[in-house]
Amino acid sequence: MDDDALSADFPTPSRADWLALVEGVLKGADFEKRLVSRSYDGLAIQPLYDKADVPARPGRAAHGPWRVAQRVDDPRRETANAQALEDLEGGADALTLVFPQAPAARGFGLAAQTVDDLDAALAGVMLDLVHVRLDAGGAGRQAAGMLIALAERRGHLLADLAIDLALDPIGAAAAAGRMSAPWEIVAERSAQTLADLTARGFTGRTFLADARPVHEAGASEAQELAFVLASGVAYLRALEAGGHTPDAARDALSFLLVADADELLGIAKFRALRALWARVEEASGLVPKPIRLHAETAWRMTTRRDPWVNMLRATVATFSAGVGGADSLVVTPFTAALGLPDAFARRVARNTQLVLLHESNLWRVADPAAGSGALEGLTDALCERAWALFQEIEAEGGIVESLRAGALQDRIRATRAARDAAIARRKDAITGVSEFPFLDEKPVAVSMVADDAPHAPPPSDADATATPVAAFGDLVAAAAEGARLARLMAAPAGVAPVTLGPLPRRRDAEPYERLRDRSDALFASHGRRPAVFLANIGPLSAFNARAGFARGAFEAGGIAALSNDGFPDHAAMAEAFAASGAAIACLCSSDALYETEAAAAAQAMKAAGCTRLYLAGRPGAHEAAWREAGVDAFVYMGVDLLGLLEDALARAEEAARG
Repeated sequence: MDDDALSADFPTPSRADWLALVEGVLKGADFEKRLVSRSYDGLAIQPLYDKADVPARPGRAAHGPWRVAQRVDDPRRETANAQALEDLEGGADALTLVFPQAPAARGFGLAAQTVDDLDAALAGVMLDLVHVRLDAGGAGRQAAGMLIALAERRGHLLADLAIDLALDPIGAAAAAGRMSAPWEIVAERSAQTLADLTARGFTGRTFLADARPVHEAGASEAQELAFVLASGVAYLRALEAGGHTPDAARDALSFLLVADADELLGIAKFRALRALWARVEEASGLVPKPIRLHAETAWRMTTRRDPWVNMLRATVATFSAGVGGADSLVVTPFTAALGLPDAFARRVARNTQLVLLHESNLWRVADPAAGSGALEGLTDALCERAWALFQEIEAEGGIVESLRAGALQDRIRATRAARDAAIARRKDAITGVSEFPFLDEKPVAVSMVADDAPHAPPPSDADATATPVAAFGDLVAAAAEGARLARLMAAPAGVAPVTLGPLPRRRDAEPYERLRDRSDALFASHGRRPAVFLANIGPLSAFNARAGFARGAFEAGGIAALSNDGFPDHAAMAEAFAASGAAIACLCSSDALYETEAAAAAQAMKAAGCTRLYLAGRPGAHEAAWREAGVDAFVYMGVDLLGLLEDALARAEEAARG
């Protein structure tokens, strides 16, 4: 059969053909409301896209596997060293040295107060064979000085090392709400640091434009991109003003984006940053070059409850970052929200990448998203929105001025509020927390909790009274001579810090986790959890769906659902409720049975002493009558579940305490 005959038998369907079929299924329902979703930037995510035909986008410097990076963050230096060596032997080829001053340390961090400490933590690590990135927050220059001093002590040529010093005074200030000095001084200091490193032969990346502070504050994808873009431009300007060429300045930069569980937007975000920065380079009179783009899986999406699900979220995030074109990736271990991860959690984090790289072969195609209508469309939309937000920041005087005025914080706060509302209503479902909670979960092992982590000793009198070290070359020299980190961080006299509005750091699951913690506390003190009695009306076929829905909704707040097989009449149901010991109840049945039974059932439950009565389903036209009969609230998809659970838990706690 020839091609013409084949096409006649199997004609290629058009978009109009598809829409006709969709309209038949929707039966008059609104297409936009049912099938088009929107991101927090207002970007429309369509159910179907045409094939894209666009030019090749900026990509990575060289095709190949991304670097598998592991955190070195254990306060115990011998343990940290053993972990680093195990990670490298197990397939990692990059290390991220997380110091306690970094927001990402989460109460832990490598306790390296001197070069000797750092040397011990990296014993056996061949710096000329491993990529190293620093993560030291406000102690970035000082930690960098120690690392450079260590490399020189070991006799390395700095040009031979793949090191990202990752100095990010803007990101550190955004996270802490405080910059150590006015931006003019910080900018001058940054230019001097690069000059000293260049003179020493250092060819790695010195500065990092890091998206984590805004992502953890709840920013949207375009806000994250705009922040990184504005930070990178601020560093470019500072370095050029300090005497560096635009080409040298851009070669000193690297970038870090956060990968979360939104697969499509995650891929598009990584691709968009490369295109956006190429536009900045062109506007600066430069021929675009591939950027170095790091990735970390999101702290914001991790959960303390049912943490095993974090493995799934991290896998999606790893896929997104890898397909999107990250050069290196840190997978946040699945128990990180509970404490310092143990060897098993670290191995899972490492192997998540290795499986996707070498078993799923994700690295084989340079840009797997190329030509995809959905991903190309989302990439273009993100570029457009992020560039507009970047221009807003520029119009406010640049990223530092925007932060100082609180303008950027206000925009992110609005996004966070929208995100919080979606989480409360389970529009943004959190598996294992707001959806499919498991009240009988067993404890998960961690190496250490933050309260037990050893902390660095306080600065000595000698540290406090020592002459501050300002120039980067002097920092390296002082570190080489054994100066402690606290000594290196001494602030120059007469330089006042600048206060900014801090960006909060919060995981999405925290509001539900607080409710679960209250349930656990009641269980520990009284031997039983708060409970809701499921007042099932009619046969199993009538109540089963809504009883299951109600169970999941209440258990998301730690309220155990007491179920049953239904009752012959309302009196038997009320009697079972009274014997259950619960103070609150939820009517569960079909719409048809609610029509005839809900009011009488509510009256019976109230007569039996129910202090708060819920009905699983939307009330519709019956709301007034059912409320009059005794129903206090309604549980349905889209309700403010957090508010409902807060009220239910308070009443259950009150009853449990007598």
